[in-house]
Amino acid sequence: MLSLIGFLTILAIVILLIRGKVQPIIAMVLIPILGAFIAGFGLGEIGEFFNEGIATVIDVAVMFIFAILFFGVMSDAGLFDPLINKMVAISRGNVIAVSVATVFIAAVAQLDGSGASTFLITIPALLPLYKRLNMNPYLLLLLIAGSAAIMNMVPWGGPLGRSASVLGMNITELWYPLIPVQIIGMVLMIGIAIFLGFREKKRIERRFGKMEAAAALENIAENIDIDSADGEKSSPNKNPNARPKLLWINTIITLGVIALLVTGIIPAGLAFMIGLGFALPINYPKMNDQTERIKAHASSALTMATIILAAGTFLGILTGTGMMDAIAEDGVSIMPEAVGPYLHLIIGFLGVPLDLLTSTDAYYFGILPVVEQIASGFGVESVSTAYAMIIGNIVGTFVSPLAPAVWLALGLSGLEMGRHIKYSLPWLWGLSIVLVIIAVFMGVI
Repeated sequence: MLSLIGFLTILAIVILLIRGKVQPIIAMVLIPILGAFIAGFGLGEIGEFFNEGIATVIDVAVMFIFAILFFGVMSDAGLFDPLINKMVAISRGNVIAVSVATVFIAAVAQLDGSGASTFLITIPALLPLYKRLNMNPYLLLLLIAGSAAIMNMVPWGGPLGRSASVLGMNITELWYPLIPVQIIGMVLMIGIAIFLGFREKKRIERRFGKMEAAAALENIAENIDIDSADGEKSSPNKNPNARPKLLWINTIITLGVIALLVTGIIPAGLAFMIGLGFALPINYPKMNDQTERIKAHASSALTMATIILAAGTFLGILTGTGMMDAIAEDGVSIMPEAVGPYLHLIIGFLGVPLDLLTSTDAYYFGILPVVEQIASGFGVESVSTAYAMIIGNIVGTFVSPLAPAVWLALGLSGLEMGRHIKYSLPWLWGLSIVLVIIAVFMGVI
């Protein structure tokens, strides 16, 4: 009975999240409480479950708040602008080089962990270039989507935070084994960019004839002053919050924060707190400017933190009531013996198409806990299940119609969701399967 209540509770949450009828905080707080009441637990017991659940995710919530604020401030200050401008300049006139540069630019833009900001940075900068070269704009979306998704394995990216909440793990420890996977993933993305760039070049030559590189990017060169010492954009839409003269100081601060994350000397949240503490007064000495920068990114930070805290409530109640254990025990009892030890791999291989059916919250807070519990009954380590599901799913993040950032990308580029899925899905799904297999051979899974 307890497993049935738990299963129906998770199913109800997943359905609500998929249909987008309510905010995640509503589904992941009220539905588990209702399930606990039905299972015979009182308010006092539910309160204890809440405390236990929140204790497992509070570090992740704090980390998200200050990571989003820190990278938001650094983006406002123009930390990434010179690198992006230089990559655009280096790639001028060469379709293959433009494709490869797109991968690097998207990776840099995704350092803040926000898909929306990545598309806001990359598409306006690169779409005119793609149009001038008669390149397929859906190739632009594919390369940005794949590169940004692989970079999104960083601790301040959503999937790792959600997984760490479910497992009750330190998020930086969860990240360390994924660093080689990220590196290999970026290498594979560069390979895909070269192959598709070469194919695109042949298509363009067949259809339009050969083009001169200088003429191809004449308009782009007029809008970006690549040779300026500070790397500022000369466009009339120049970012008023940019601090080009502080570029090296901001670079040092960012590298210092990343070094603290990699070494794990202090908690990730404290590392971003320290970074933000230096970044704000150095770039924006005036109190009003500091307040405005915090306000500009507070919405994103608060949204992510509330989701993580709501997830803590959800997991605390399902764990405290024994629903998760009951689901695992009953799942193991009905699961064919031959399938159980490979369930996490099966779900991992299906991760990208599952992203078309479930939201990120539904996948990590609804499916991951159930698969982890069932697989652990067959002797599979919880972290191995998490890695299989993260690697298998994350590559398809920005091809899913359930990801709001994708709709922003389509709006900025004037493209269609159906054609984006048709163009990008086979490549990204294939990449995810290859990465899962590589992770198995590396011992990560």
